[in-house]
Amino acid sequence: MTKPDIASSGMTSRNFSANLSVNPAAKPVDTEDGVQTGRVIFGAMDEVVFGRPASEAIVEQLDRLGAKRAFLMVSGTLNRQTDVIENIRRAMGPRCVGTFDAMPPHTPRAAVIAASEQARATDADLIVTVGGGSITDGAKAVQLCLANNARRPEDIDRLRSGAGPAPQLAPPVVRQISVPTTIAGGEFTSIAGVTNEKTRVKEALRHPLLIPRATILDPRLGAHTPEWLWLSTGIRAVDHCVEGICSREAHPYGDAHALKGLSMLAQALPRVKADAADLDARLDCQIGTWLSTGPLASGVPMGASHGIGYVLGAEFGVPHGHTSCVMLPSVMRWNKSANAERQALVSAAMGHPGEDAGDVLDRFIRGLGMPRSLREVKVGAEHFDRIAQAAMATPWVPRNPRPIEGPAQVREILDMTA
Repeated sequence: MTKPDIASSGMTSRNFSANLSVNPAAKPVDTEDGVQTGRVIFGAMDEVVFGRPASEAIVEQLDRLGAKRAFLMVSGTLNRQTDVIENIRRAMGPRCVGTFDAMPPHTPRAAVIAASEQARATDADLIVTVGGGSITDGAKAVQLCLANNARRPEDIDRLRSGAGPAPQLAPPVVRQISVPTTIAGGEFTSIAGVTNEKTRVKEALRHPLLIPRATILDPRLGAHTPEWLWLSTGIRAVDHCVEGICSREAHPYGDAHALKGLSMLAQALPRVKADAADLDARLDCQIGTWLSTGPLASGVPMGASHGIGYVLGAEFGVPHGHTSCVMLPSVMRWNKSANAERQALVSAAMGHPGEDAGDVLDRFIRGLGMPRSLREVKVGAEHFDRIAQAAMATPWVPRNPRPIEGPAQVREILDMTA
């Protein structure tokens, strides 16, 4: 297999606002001569290892980082129903000091605190995650809980990022490395989403050191991931690409990553559906997902698909990937009057130049057998007003490329998706 050449892009003559820790209130600033200004801040991830068996690569990372007491946060299914985690523990030997395998979807606060207490009791010096996005986000939150003595679910109130100034937090000392088994891409960002069970709202935790020290992409682990989960989280990665490309704050650095990532995902996801044993296709999905985070990681905001998805996930339990499967084509159609030229880039990257991007995405998602309506994910119209109101409070709906002034416009998108 030919390995892709993935190099960091330099600054271009058109500057832009970018930071690995996205500030939802930040917007590009124009100088008097009309030139955007900004910077790209490269973050605290040391390296990405791809194609290697996870057990070997994890041991190499322990050696590189000098870790003596590594704490595993892993998929319960992998731990209880396969030998994947046991093989990793065996390879780690006495440097594995504990295993947490009880993180539910959407990363609820109580589970974060439970994992934090277990990690604290083991005196861990590194967290190793093997699993999906909820586990990755959970470990990010555990890092902050350990550093800031958060011992109860309500203590997370002082860690979360709201609409006001960012909280003053002690930096994480116990960092993480991540081995993802899905392809949503959270292992490449410094943001964690944690669900407040009392309010049923997904809240953001941010710190530059939340991004893993290293991410290991092992396509072999995908064999243990249910097809619906792999493919739907792949659409989540497509959503990262598409909303990054179509943002009114898009810039060349983010575009370079997102357009290549979208092209790889558009080709590789159907190949995985056709042949689950195609490791080259799975690795292309993983690398496409890595690239999909380029816009978000360099300061480009997401839009209404992500914002509405936050509400569908936290309040109605819709899986991350399914929120994107359901919402993205409708959001594109609603936005088209504001960004048709940018949407044309999406169609071309997916191999359908000149076609309507919303239609291209609709056909693509249906072709993978994923849900395409709110009805299919058991969200009825009687909930739409509440969803629309809650979506306005997310970081992304106010940054949608076609301005959304209030819940009535969110309701229009929901009605299109019913």
